[in-house]
Amino acid sequence: MRHLLKKLLPSVAVALTVTGSSLPIPARAQTYPIDCAILLCLSGGWPASVPCARARAEFIRRITPWPVEPPLQIWRCPMGASYENDRLKNNAGGIFEALYRTDSRRPLQSLPVDNLVPTDLALRLVQDRADIDISGPEFNFVRSIRVFDVRYARQHESGRDGDCNRSATVVLGTYGTQGNFSWQRSSITALPEAHVGLERWGEHCPGIYHRSVFVDWRDYDGNYGFEQVNY
Repeated sequence: MRHLLKKLLPSVAVALTVTGSSLPIPARAQTYPIDCAILLCLSGGWPASVPCARARAEFIRRITPWPVEPPLQIWRCPMGASYENDRLKNNAGGIFEALYRTDSRRPLQSLPVDNLVPTDLALRLVQDRADIDISGPEFNFVRSIRVFDVRYARQHESGRDGDCNRSATVVLGTYGTQGNFSWQRSSITALPEAHVGLERWGEHCPGIYHRSVFVDWRDYDGNYGFEQVNY
């Protein structure tokens, strides 16, 4: 199943587009859990499609202050399913089995999650982490996501003695093994090269006042991507 996932992830745009195009026009605005779309589209490098465009817009909206949210909330994407006398394997293939498989067997329970995940699935929702095992390397793209919240960065010269005063508060949000999100203290020097606005930090003492949120990631194939929101 892991090999199957490797083949399918780059084709996520096709899967999502087909799902959306098969629905009546009034139902297309939101017919799937948005975090499932973010997960799949991110892994495939944000391929061009209407579902992926919506997913990326939500991904960026979540880092647009305030508050700053985890851009991918994988615990909102049901990937595991539970049936009488049948349990999905805890491996990477479960993501596609949960999202696209239909089954006539009676589930243990039913939760309405619209048409991308059929409503006859019995879903095991887990708080703040994925509901299947995503510890394998095929989900490294989830753990690659970093959110740098530059809440405050100021550099200026003191008018009294000419000293350069610098102060900054930077926090870094990262994902754990099972997709759980957490914040920790960070610094200006930890910001990626792609971040803009603090290039002259530490050089002599040009006046700087900067606030931003910067998110970067690597997709399933290792391609680098980022977004920055200044405020």
